[in-house]
Amino acid sequence: MTGAGQTLDETTKSFVAGEEGALRAVYERYAPAVLRVAAASLPSRPDAEDVVQTTFVTAWRKRESYDPAKGSLLVWLLTIARRRAVDVLRSQGRQEHVVVALHSTGTPSDEPVRPERVVDRMVVLEAIGELPPHQQRVLLLAFYDDLTHEQIAATTGLPLGTVKSHLRRGMVRLRQRWEADGGAR
Repeated sequence: MTGAGQTLDETTKSFVAGEEGALRAVYERYAPAVLRVAAASLPSRPDAEDVVQTTFVTAWRKRESYDPAKGSLLVWLLTIARRRAVDVLRSQGRQEHVVVALHSTGTPSDEPVRPERVVDRMVVLEAIGELPPHQQRVLLLAFYDDLTHEQIAATTGLPLGTVKSHLRRGMVRLRQRWEADGGAR
């Protein structure tokens, strides 16, 4: 651990200085440890991999805030990863309400239709209609056709990472709309 009074190794120095190639070197050295922390915190490997990516992007953008007196670069990265994992878990919890509304196809004919279900469904469908066409298509394939990320990529010809990004951004916009319209009761 690099603490107060100890010198930084060359990789850490070049990272903090923003030198070319430093991010790659730090990633290669610490990504496995960051992935282990993310995978231990999250239910799915793709979510853990996303956390690793955002951890390193965040660290690079905020590298000047790294303080070696508070701990090693690894500890700083693991702290960022842990916070990102918690953010993912919170976001997934909030998105559950939207997902339930997206997946609901109505009620059996012998049950009365609850007005709030109709309103919820209308809010979600209207919000989907406000998304860019590529996000609309990805969301509809995911929730109405029940396709996996890989199946959506194959169907649309989009790279898997792009499919995941469209889903994430679309869900964020739907959740914001849902909360603004009072759908999260």
